[in-house]
Amino acid sequence: MKTSYHIPPFAQRCRQAADQAWKASFEHPFVRELAKGTLDKQKFRFYQMHDARYLEAFADATSLIAVRCRQPKDKLWFIEAARLALVVEGELHAGYGKTLGYNEKDIAELELTLNNAAYQNHMVATAQRGSLLEAVAAITPCPWLYIDLGQHLLQELKTIPDDHPYANWLRMYSNPQFNDYMENLLERLQRFSEESDASTCQRAVEAFVMSARYEYLFWEAAYTNQKWPV
Repeated sequence: MKTSYHIPPFAQRCRQAADQAWKASFEHPFVRELAKGTLDKQKFRFYQMHDARYLEAFADATSLIAVRCRQPKDKLWFIEAARLALVVEGELHAGYGKTLGYNEKDIAELELTLNNAAYQNHMVATAQRGSLLEAVAAITPCPWLYIDLGQHLLQELKTIPDDHPYANWLRMYSNPQFNDYMENLLERLQRFSEESDASTCQRAVEAFVMSARYEYLFWEAAYTNQKWPV
């Protein structure tokens, strides 16, 4: 889809490498039913609770990235990204918690699915042990895919009715204010790639693709009520 923000060359490379997983997310039945308003509320509840726990790890990863940045402006930006994940998106989870019957204690005591646990470990481990570029690449698919998806669904729906059961979710991720967030994130991804050698750039692309695959599996886990096999 056409975006309202600039996509630099390295981000384009990452996005193209993850094309199969990216497009699959747009067509996943969880997403399609969410857009139509027909998604089972228990599936959405499952997703929201796991997403709340995932965002804690996203905040951990962005905080670790902030520590590794040399420029104060970069440090502040990633600190703010951590705050945004916990506070702004946390308000969305709290709102749905009231209507779907869960609270902070329920979220804290949630047993993570194998996919959620693996995705969190991937982001945090990359932020700790990978290069700065790899670390940023690993966290980029989450906001980018959601913003892409939210704006795409708004184009499809034209308007979001007030009585749509997932109106708040759709409105948050279709909000054009997120375009500035993406401009800033992708600019940093590009700048860090220009400071990295070819092998580091390739590992960063692979980290990006891995996260894009986990994003697809996040919908799948919620849609199928994923359980540990043993």
